[in-house]
Amino acid sequence: MFRIGLFLATNFAVVAVLSVVLNVVGLNQPGSSMMPLLVMAAVMGMGGSFVSLLLSKTMAVRGMGASIITDPQSPGEQWLVATVKRQAERLGLGMPDVAVFNSATPNAFATGSDKNHALVAVSTGLLEQMSQDEVEAVLGHEMSHVANGDMITLTLIQGVLNTFVMVFASILASVLDRGNRGGRGIGYYLGYTIAQSLLGFLASLIVFWFSRRREFRADSGGADLAGRHKMIAALQRLQAASHPAPLPGGMAAFGISSGKMGALGRLLMTHPPLEERIAALQAAG
Repeated sequence: MFRIGLFLATNFAVVAVLSVVLNVVGLNQPGSSMMPLLVMAAVMGMGGSFVSLLLSKTMAVRGMGASIITDPQSPGEQWLVATVKRQAERLGLGMPDVAVFNSATPNAFATGSDKNHALVAVSTGLLEQMSQDEVEAVLGHEMSHVANGDMITLTLIQGVLNTFVMVFASILASVLDRGNRGGRGIGYYLGYTIAQSLLGFLASLIVFWFSRRREFRADSGGADLAGRHKMIAALQRLQAASHPAPLPGGMAAFGISSGKMGALGRLLMTHPPLEERIAALQAAG
């Protein structure tokens, strides 16, 4: 209930702030079409992100082809489920679903709409290439994401930014098209397209920045759950991978590693460089 309340309160606050902005710039006049746009943008921006959050587990399982372990059979599956259960109990969380997806790259992710109804998934490559100590640390990292509420926080940030992008793109487009008395002209639509593209790109930089910051917290949480030396060893194992591949699409921000990127990639990275994460853990020792 707290998370639903937070979502509704944030949505109301966004509408209130944008309403003030519209009044300041003189676009929220009687008969203006901007207020309906504001409400529509809030519903689409926040609502779309919230629906994605609610469907995140289903989308992740289908998108990654993950198999949820409902009845552990092998010793490896039994250890995996038992380790996640132990960490969940230590963090005071409900038992998440545990899944395995087929990928030669060592990786893992956590998602879900609620701390007590999450999904933690690991790749076959991670289980094959890492020791149990290292896998335990990776699981601790992902469980820390769940405990920190990173999924709902990222959703709120994305929803707020989506709403601001839609509304401010329309405001800028309306300013450019003010000379047109016969309705919206080519200036509005051209201005809206350009403004939305530019503002959308800037908004994504904020999302990526938050995603990078939360990785340090999750590393610290993984170190607390499994041991600092195990967390460092797991990150070093990822660092040693010759060609680490990121998770596809929207799952990249939820993985343990996003792979290496080029010179421009720093601002577009969902995860900090592994060497920085390792250094942060070593400095905390």
